[in-house]
Amino acid sequence: MPYFDAASAAPLHPVAREALLAALDEGWADPARLYREGRRARLLLDAAREAAADAVGCRPDELAFTPSGTHAVHSGMFGVLAARRRAGRRLVHSAVEHSAVLHVAEVHAAAGGAVTEVPVDRTGRVAPAAVADALGGDAALVCLQSANHEVGTAQPVEEVAAHCRAAGVPLLVDAAQSVPWGPVPGAWSVLTASAHKWGGPPGVGLLAVRKGTRFAPQGPLDERESGRSPGFGNLPAVVAAAAALRALRAAAEGGADEAGRLGGLVDRIRARVPELVPDVEVVGDPVRRLPHLVTFSCLYVDGEALLHELDRAGFSVSSGSSCTSSTLTPSHVLRAMGVLSEGNVRVSLPYGTEAADVERFLTVLPEAVRSVRERFGVPVQEPVHRAAGPAEVAAPAPGLVVDALGRRCPVPVIELAKVIDRVPVGGTVTVLADDAAARQDIPAWCAMREQEYVGEEPAERGAAYVVRRRV
Repeated sequence: MPYFDAASAAPLHPVAREALLAALDEGWADPARLYREGRRARLLLDAAREAAADAVGCRPDELAFTPSGTHAVHSGMFGVLAARRRAGRRLVHSAVEHSAVLHVAEVHAAAGGAVTEVPVDRTGRVAPAAVADALGGDAALVCLQSANHEVGTAQPVEEVAAHCRAAGVPLLVDAAQSVPWGPVPGAWSVLTASAHKWGGPPGVGLLAVRKGTRFAPQGPLDERESGRSPGFGNLPAVVAAAAALRALRAAAEGGADEAGRLGGLVDRIRARVPELVPDVEVVGDPVRRLPHLVTFSCLYVDGEALLHELDRAGFSVSSGSSCTSSTLTPSHVLRAMGVLSEGNVRVSLPYGTEAADVERFLTVLPEAVRSVRERFGVPVQEPVHRAAGPAEVAAPAPGLVVDALGRRCPVPVIELAKVIDRVPVGGTVTVLADDAAARQDIPAWCAMREQEYVGEEPAERGAAYVVRRRV
């Protein structure tokens, strides 16, 4: 069964498996002890730290191992914010950061700190100038992921780091998705990563704090990991994580261009999906992106139902759709980008993915989408009838009201599509909906179907979304 969700967790690398088993025999003792077993464990820990630091692009004494990537993000952010309390209490982050960053931002704001969110463009990329504009005298920390976990867009870390250095503000880079593909460029101050993203075992994170960065670890401290991650660490998992990362880098340096190979497969998916499936929006930057990840959204499709269809067909993929979320709210990443959220599918290819599996996925996908749309009663794709001229839309015309209250995505959009042809060109359809996804997906539908989104109006319950027929 092809596994296409490496962005969540990559399969355990064979080298990691071997190293883990060996370390269970050799690295079980406390590396802080001076007897033989402790010295042996210390040698393994030091070697793992050197390998990980080399891959990240920092000194070994700047890198600490943590219980997870999320723990590394939390420790890194709280440590810098506490150390720079006198310099300022304002946290700056992009609108598409991982939830680990957003959760710290919520705690920071609740404690009296300020938070500035930098918007992104429709590809999910921040403008370095926008970050520079957010840097003021009270900025304490900037957080920017190296590449987005949902849509794969690579961020301009090097340019942002230059602005941060000029302003004297540290930059924390969440490099969880990009570390497997190479070091993060630029003069970043703090970097975090997570081993299960590159084929290491879960439960290992990296926290690199470059010399000269003011950092005050929070909570009870001990002598381990420079006080940045207290407690007896999982040394066998740390050794396995470092071994997998070292193996990936060695393969790349030896001429094995796995990034290029997977990038070619992703290019094929990006090109073929819109040809095979009507009303699909491929999102994310088409060029400046992770090599193994592609995300697309399918109009009139329930995300959970589509994932189940693909699972039955033998493919494991994930989604940022509100239809698959326990909170029933759209992905904050897709919302910040202003793109369609319903029927969202994220494909992230693990190392070694076969081209034949990708081709089979492209064969299976159209029928899976068609089946879900048929279950929801979606009419055959309506052709776009262009208006004869501007005069036809100049005068106001009668409208319809669609009551979609209490109905989840993608039903409000489907009901809109069913009735739009019932009003004359220039007429309006008002959709009453209380599903949070409607605020995002109705404007996206208008852009895809060349209709005019008039705006949102208050309603007794939910909101009223007004669409004017243009074609």
